[in-house]
Amino acid sequence: MWSLIFAVIELNASEESLIMVIKVYIASSSGSTSIKKQQQDVMGFLAANKIEFEECDIAADEDNRKWMREHVPDDFRPATGNPLPPQIFNQDTYCGNYEAFFCAREDNAVYAFLGLTAPPGSKEAEALSKKTQM
Repeated sequence: MWSLIFAVIELNASEESLIMVIKVYIASSSGSTSIKKQQQDVMGFLAANKIEFEECDIAADEDNRKWMREHVPDDFRPATGNPLPPQIFNQDTYCGNYEAFFCAREDNAVYAFLGLTAPPGSKEAEALSKKTQM
């Protein structure tokens, strides 16, 4: 009986490790209207498309701020200052900032941008299907 319980626990633990968590780093108390709109745009799109995400507030949590700043790759940092929100990650893998997200959305490639598989019937899945048929 105990071996069955441990097997179920191990199965649940391995299933959880397969779940990808999209993290959107935001600043809840940003004075910039542009940053607020960009944050709302990203989170609104994810919510509307039922893409689960975690909102990580860098204004309310110093650990979030430090983590975000340390994990944005050097190639994607501004020439001066620190990276500004929103910054998007899949687990610990950097996806991009708002501009990269916007370009991916315009190209119907948000799932690829996020490192996720596009759901069947989505514009992105249809576009991928057409490319593989060529």
